[in-house]
Formats: sequence, C-alpha cells, structure tokens
Amino acid sequence: MRLKLILSFLAILFIYYTQAQTKVDHTFGKGIINVVAADSSWDLKFAARFQTLFIGDFSIDNNGELYDANSNFLIRRSRFKFDGFIYHPSLTYKLEFGLSNRDIGNAVPETNNSSRLILDAVLKWNFYKNLSIWAGQTKLPGNRERVISSGDLQFVDRSLLNSNYNIDRDVGIQIRNHHKIGKQFVIREIIAISQGEGRNVTVGNLGGYDYTARIELLPFGNFTKKGDYFGADLEREKKIKFSLGITYDMHDRAVREHGNTRNFMRTETGYFETDINTLFVDFMLKYRGFSMMGEYADKRSKDLFARGTEGELTGDFVTAGTGLNLQAGYLFPSNYEIAARYTSITRDKDLPINNIDQFTLGGSKYFVGHKLKVQADISYAKEENTDDAVMYRMQFDLHF
Repeated sequence: MRLKLILSFLAILFIYYTQAQTKVDHTFGKGIINVVAADSSWDLKFAARFQTLFIGDFSIDNNGELYDANSNFLIRRSRFKFDGFIYHPSLTYKLEFGLSNRDIGNAVPETNNSSRLILDAVLKWNFYKNLSIWAGQTKLPGNRERVISSGDLQFVDRSLLNSNYNIDRDVGIQIRNHHKIGKQFVIREIIAISQGEGRNVTVGNLGGYDYTARIELLPFGNFTKKGDYFGADLEREKKIKFSLGITYDMHDRAVREHGNTRNFMRTETGYFETDINTLFVDFMLKYRGFSMMGEYADKRSKDLFARGTEGELTGDFVTAGTGLNLQAGYLFPSNYEIAARYTSITRDKDLPINNIDQFTLGGSKYFVGHKLKVQADISYAKEENTDDAVMYRMQFDLHF
C-alpha cells in the first residue's frame, strides 16, 4: 500500500513537470505543489502535514501521592492531501490519506481487514447559485470541534466531548446551501444521508442509514477567512463575529457502539441494531484576538446494551450521555496564545463507565498561523469512583 502511495506521488510529480502548467505557488503553507493545467481544465494542490507529539500522564491518590506515571513520543498524525477542480471551477474534489498508525489502524473484517488509509474522498458540485452537493466519504456536519481540522485546533487535541460523542466521517451525500437575510445575517443549511458504518467499510449497509441536518446562524456576517472553523483569532477580527450551530443526527439501526465509530456490535448471527439520536449545539465567537467556543452534546439510544440472539449481553454498549465543552483564549500581538478549557462528560445512568470533569490550560506559539506552530497543554481530570489524573502534552505541527 505504501509503495502505491509513493508511485502515485511520483506520477503527480511527472504530471507537474510535463503538462505546461500556468500557475505555480511556492508560498509556505499553500501546498507543496500547486498546478493549473495549460487549458484551465483542472487544477491540483498537493499538501503534506505531520504532528509530533509528546504525552505524559500520572494519577494522584487520596494521600496526594503520584503513581502510574507514563510518557510517550509519537507521530500523532501524518497526512497527504490533494484538492482542486476538474472540468469547471464549480466541480471540486478533495482526497486525504492518513499515514500514521493512529490514522490507519483498527483493521477489521468490515474494512476487509485492511488499513483505513482513506480519510476523505469527496466530489463537490456547486450546481446552482449557493447550492452544492457533496458525494463521497468525508466528515459529517456534526459538532464544530470535530469539523475543524486537527491541524487547526486551539489545543493539542480535541476535547473529551468530541471523543465521546462525535459522529465523525461516513460515505454518502450532503446538500449544502447558504444565503443572507438583510445586509449581513448569514444562514447555512446542510442535510446529509450516509451509509452509517463509518469510513472505509467494504461490506455494504449493515443496519440502517444515518440522517444528519445542521443549521448555522451568523448574525454579524461571515468570519474572515472562514475563521469560524479554526481555533484562535488569528485574523484578529475588527468587529465581533459570532456563529451558532445546531445539528441533529438520527442514526437508524446503528451497528457500532458510537454510531459511525468504535466497535461493531457483533452477534452470533450478524449485528445488534439500535437507533441512536444525537443533538449538538455549538458556537464560536471572535473579536480582536479573543476567541471563545462552546459545545453541548446529547446522545441517546433506544437500546444501550447489545444483546445476542438469546438475549444475553455481548459486552458492547452505546456511549450515550451528555457533554459540555467551553474554551476561550487570547492571542497576543506576538502570536503567543494562552487558552483554557473546561469539559464535563455525564454518562447515561445505566452505563458502567464514570462521569468526568476535565480542566485544561494551554499555550501556543503560531509562527505561520496553524501551518507552523508549537502547542502545549496540561489537563487535570476528576473522574467518579477513581483517583484524579494529570495529563501533559507538547506538540509540533508542520503543514506545507
């Protein structure tokens, strides 16, 4: 598989040097290769990025003693991305591949026991005014923090709310629209229908489909350079910008613990099926270097615990419950930022896992925005029925 990637990359380089391209942009952070065909029938941008992460943690017992200390260096993410247009600027595409073990692991029979290499493979057609249709595999229009790229985050990584309740990527169709009311009030609408089993699944529709609807309200107009979908106020908005988003996801007969991710709930004769409904409410605010983001999640299921053909428990269960995440930061003129985050996870009362409150303090230095940065944070977690825990991280992020 990796040999195929190398050969594909060499093929792109061959095209780059032989097709008499008319535009080349070598600005750092704008991609390694930027190509427009001589007849303007297509263009392509190739970019690469990686994150080198150090992470450590330890627990604290009732006497204040530290124990169970761990630390690790790893390549958290390493990715290739291709995007551009074909035939006409209204028809665009995006391909993104994950290369790190964290990106491609968890090969299971449902993915043909293969690495989950493909993150995004999607066509986008702006077919009428502000109406677009997306077809392929990509992120669903779920909570804002999940849709924000992992390379554009305010902290080293996303919050516990996201890891417990997000709806992630899937294969299907999305219809998107945006319009204005008056001079600046922007409204965006998204509807998605997806297969429901997540990314890189090869066995077809196992349960029911996943239906997602999202609306976003921006009363003060669009953010500068789409700033409602990246962390920190890097554009230092001169006027207050605010976005409110609401998503409702209805997953019919889901066969995975998380809906689109985590374990498949297998039984002796197939899969356990249960309806999962998820509500997200989120916002983003930015003004003169200050930024604030908040999210609320509520995931519910008709049947929380997977059962076999005889009614016996299989050990799998839906991670239902609610979550709240609030974070804010200030970007100084020197491009150093300090930020704080509070996350609360409240499990469904019947689940055998604990509620968690986590407090995080972070700092970042943006050398070239999110394209070249160093971030560090420290988190203190209070979990029911167990000792408190501390996690500390530092990450270097490079995006060509």
